[in-house]
Amino acid sequence: MSIDQLAETAQAMVAPGKGIIAIDESNNTIKKRFDGVGIECTEDNRRAYRQMLLTTPGLNEHISGAILYDETLRQKSSDGVPFTQIMMAKGIIPGIKVDKGPQPLAGFPGEVVTEGLDGLRERLKEYAQLGARFAKWRAVINIGEDIPSGTCIEANSHMLARYAALCQEAGIVPMVEPEVLMDGDHDIDICYEVTEVTLRSLFAALYDQNVMLEGTILKASMVVSGKSCPDQAGVEEVAELTMRCLKSTVPATLPGIVFLSGGQSDFDATAHLNAMNQLGAKPWPLSFSYGRAMQSAALKLWSADLVGKVAEAQQTVFARARDNGLAALGEWRPAA
Repeated sequence: MSIDQLAETAQAMVAPGKGIIAIDESNNTIKKRFDGVGIECTEDNRRAYRQMLLTTPGLNEHISGAILYDETLRQKSSDGVPFTQIMMAKGIIPGIKVDKGPQPLAGFPGEVVTEGLDGLRERLKEYAQLGARFAKWRAVINIGEDIPSGTCIEANSHMLARYAALCQEAGIVPMVEPEVLMDGDHDIDICYEVTEVTLRSLFAALYDQNVMLEGTILKASMVVSGKSCPDQAGVEEVAELTMRCLKSTVPATLPGIVFLSGGQSDFDATAHLNAMNQLGAKPWPLSFSYGRAMQSAALKLWSADLVGKVAEAQQTVFARARDNGLAALGEWRPAA
């Protein structure tokens, strides 16, 4: 894929009123979610669940791409059609999670660094052949007493930048995700400071590794209060501080920013995105790349009857996609 093609794919990922659905949970993670609703975590159940999501009627009206797990990228529908073909026929861009997850950062208790660079060049080559046109790598930044350290932020930024360079070498658009976790009792101002430092470090690393920003997408966490903070910031404050932070750290050449839901409620994730898009002119489109905030209601419905509840669950998926698509335009209105 040429430089122009990378840029074209990145722009398509953040097309007006469209966002990304994240269905890239590892087998361990999806097992926890299946356990929570009483479903056995077999390969066929995982395949059936993801088929329900990807074949939602009208999904492509509000979804530009989907992040898949390795297993899902290789799977086929019950009719024998590869999921990637189903997606591409609808104009939904296939993506792939490629990191191997966070591991303890030696010498820095309470901090982690994401691993997965070993063998990544070969894996990306195969993923491109299987139809993936973008990839995702998630770094995890914890806030706590005396953390995050500069070492942790720099280590994760370096890994994200190396991953991004390898993606572009393989003709795949890198989605870089430095997630500042909501866990903790910190206030929104602390979250702002950590997010700002993290994003400055990330873009310096991307520059050092000759990553072409025009062919890169940022998956960002919002600037929010810690989950346990007694003083929870309101929607307008979250929107204003997140926008201020992004404008001070993210180059205007980036094609777009998609947000992770990061443990927010479905309502809050949509309301925050909508409020940001009502703040006026910005250098890049702001959209969504939600996992739980797109799936949780549908999973509960589907789990009640894996065959009989498919259509009802899909209606819920479509409704969440529609609401977030409207929020990406600043046109969402909460139900009365």
